[in-house]
Amino acid sequence: MTGQVDLYGVFVPAFGLLILSAYGAFRLAGWALHSIGFYRLVWHRPLFNLALFLALLAGLSLTMQWYQR
Repeated sequence: MTGQVDLYGVFVPAFGLLILSAYGAFRLAGWALHSIGFYRLVWHRPLFNLALFLALLAGLSLTMQWYQR
């Protein structure tokens, strides 16, 4: 494994694609949490958002690592 993905002749780091997909999932989860009113229970919203993004990124990374085996 080289750690790069070939998209129509352009080599993109695989971790960059994971970051983009985690960001998309983060935006969707943030919208869902906001619509149900969950953020009223959160003490420090930016810190919670950072933790949510990192958890999604770690989950996607572990999933991709498991999938490659």
